[in-house]
Amino acid sequence: MSRRRLLAAVALSGTIAGCTGTFQSGSGAAPSSDGASAGQATSADASGSATSVEVTEAVTGISTPWGLAFLPDESGLLITEQDGNLLLADVESDEQTELEGVPEVYARGQGGLLDVTLHPDFDANGFVYLTYSVAGDGGSTTRVGRGRLERDEGRLADFEPIYTARPFVESTGHFGSRAVFDPEGYLYVSVGDRQFKNFGPDHVAQQLDNDLGSVLRLNDDGSIPDSNPFVDDPDASDAVFTYGNRNPQGLTVHPETGAVWETEYGERDGDEINILEAGANYGWPVADNSCEYGSSDAVGVPHEERDDVVAPVYGWPCGSGGFPPSGTTFYDGDAFPDWRGDLFVAGTAKQYLAHFTVDGRTVTEVSPLLADRGQRLRDVTVSPVSGHLYVAVDADDAPIYRIEPGQ
Repeated sequence: MSRRRLLAAVALSGTIAGCTGTFQSGSGAAPSSDGASAGQATSADASGSATSVEVTEAVTGISTPWGLAFLPDESGLLITEQDGNLLLADVESDEQTELEGVPEVYARGQGGLLDVTLHPDFDANGFVYLTYSVAGDGGSTTRVGRGRLERDEGRLADFEPIYTARPFVESTGHFGSRAVFDPEGYLYVSVGDRQFKNFGPDHVAQQLDNDLGSVLRLNDDGSIPDSNPFVDDPDASDAVFTYGNRNPQGLTVHPETGAVWETEYGERDGDEINILEAGANYGWPVADNSCEYGSSDAVGVPHEERDDVVAPVYGWPCGSGGFPPSGTTFYDGDAFPDWRGDLFVAGTAKQYLAHFTVDGRTVTEVSPLLADRGQRLRDVTVSPVSGHLYVAVDADDAPIYRIEPGQ
């Protein structure tokens, strides 16, 4: 496929009025922009300093992309398509290879082929990890598996499931699902709550005997780490690392602290950015800042009213308009030195790439990216060599955008 290059402005000047602290106030509308035009654009950070950026279509013609992962030498970008295809793309030529050996997926509703990530020792073992939805006795669920990339043969070899979330349920929603390795080599996999509506202490996300509404921690082969927080509880799932999570679709590791950060969807608004702590309860649905769909009725009490839950470091409470957050990454490249340590979150319904500065647990939203395009965004990643940002558009016949410094 020929590469289509689109030079356009990212309409981004000035900062926006996000709050530092836990919850943003205001309408939740996309931050204002100065309108798109061809050529260069500027983005401002929290200090007001401007960064010139250029946006191009690096990969084109993708069908509902969900996850992105670069090979370590940037010689290829792995892209999952929700209907079940795994692509390896050259971001310079836009040449694409559809890989064989990918597992069969349950591509219904919000399910399908979801995230992709590489083993920390990929150069030695070639392992590629996929999260995906599967059908089985009782309905469907989220699964993670791995295979070895054999690039010359265009396939994942010896792909095998390594962990299946329990139980299977009759739902086509809220599968999660992201996967990320932390600096110690543990694999984290997020699993959604499958849209259960019994808001209260009996909700699956508040019950430890299942994997739903949680973030799991696994060894790289899918076995359970001895240090997981609930391994000594006979009534709990040994894989659970955190619980009380609604539909977590973002996981990333802080480049300095090594902490795993998570983004999750609320009900009506109530979207969150969390820092994961072993064994912590993040509240859904007993402590939350969502309202029930179609109403202003609070789902749960505020986090601050309970001492047994952990509050988000940033969120969009009911009435703010929300920011349904999907894939997320910390910026750790060299192309934009002023952005090192900043957090980027792909927005679906709000249709922009959110940009946050981070100081400890203080998170401040600054000028967005791609706010002028009116496109749902599903994932974002940083190239390991050039340091450019790559962003997946959630649509059929979609591009993967490259964001690089302007000339």
